[in-house]
Amino acid sequence: MTAERIDGKAFAALLRERVGALALQFASKAGRKAGLAVVLVGEDPASQVYVGSKHKATVAAGMASFEHRLPADTSEADLLALVDQLNNDDAVDGILVQLPLPDHLDEQAVIASISPDKDVDGFHVTNAGRLAVGQSGFVPCTPLGCMMLLTDRLGDLSGLEAVVIGRSNIVGKPMAQLLLDANATVTIAHSRTKDLPAVVKRADIVVAAVGRAEMVKAEWLKDGATVIDVGINRLPPAEGEQKGRLVGDVDYAAAQGVASAITPVPGGVGPMTIAVLLRNTLVAAYRNAGFDVPEEL
Repeated sequence: MTAERIDGKAFAALLRERVGALALQFASKAGRKAGLAVVLVGEDPASQVYVGSKHKATVAAGMASFEHRLPADTSEADLLALVDQLNNDDAVDGILVQLPLPDHLDEQAVIASISPDKDVDGFHVTNAGRLAVGQSGFVPCTPLGCMMLLTDRLGDLSGLEAVVIGRSNIVGKPMAQLLLDANATVTIAHSRTKDLPAVVKRADIVVAAVGRAEMVKAEWLKDGATVIDVGINRLPPAEGEQKGRLVGDVDYAAAQGVASAITPVPGGVGPMTIAVLLRNTLVAAYRNAGFDVPEEL
C-alpha cells in the first residue's frame, strides 16, 4: 500500500479561486473591497517573507491590503494605538499582527487589543472561547485548513479516533476542538504523554504539530490512518547541499507504506494557511457589512 498524497497546494488554489469570486461579489454589493491590515514590527526575515506573500495573495484575491511596517523599537503604546485605529477603520475587516514580536512587546496584550470581530488569525481569547462553546467566531487558519483537508478526504468524521500531537494555542488546542465538534473521539498528546507511540497507534486520524523533524515514525501509525503533518523543519544540509531540505514532523517516506493518506511537506498544510486567512477576512467583511456569509465560505 502506498498512501494517497493529500495535495494541500491544489486544494488551497481552489479555495483562493472561490474566495476571489466571492470577494468580487462582496465589492459590488458593498461598494468597497474587503480589507486586510497586516502589521509587521521589526525586520525578522521570515516574517518579512510571510507578510509579503500575504500582501500578494490578498491583492490577487481582489481584496484591499493595508501594510503597516514599524521599526523594531516601536513602543507598545504606539503599536496598541495603531491597532485601535485599525479597529475603528471601516475599510479594514481583518487585522493580523505578525508574530513573533520583538521581546519588549507583550504579544498577549497586543492580541487582546484586536477587535474579536476583526481577529482573522483567531488568536483572541474571545474567539478561543467561542470555538470552545460552539459559537460562531474565527478559528486559527492552520487548524481550520487541516480540517478542510480532512473532511474533503474522509467526509463524516463521526466516531473516528483522532490524536493531535501538540497542544499549542495556535494549532493543537483549536485542532482538537474542531475534531471534537465533528464528533471525532479526540486525544491531545504532548511531551509528557506516556507511551506516545501506543497512543498514536490507536488513531484513525493523526495530526502532528510538534515542530520536531520526522519524530512520528511509520511504526507508530495504525494501518490505513490519515495523517496531517503540520510541522515544517529544515534538516542540516547534507554534503554538497547549500541548505538542508524541508521535512515535516512525520517520517513521510516510511509513513507512506502504512497510512492511507498523508500530507507532504512542503505542499500540504502550508498553502492552506494563507488561503484560510483570505477566507476568514472575507467572512469578516460580510459580517462587518451586515451581509449573510455565503455558504461556499
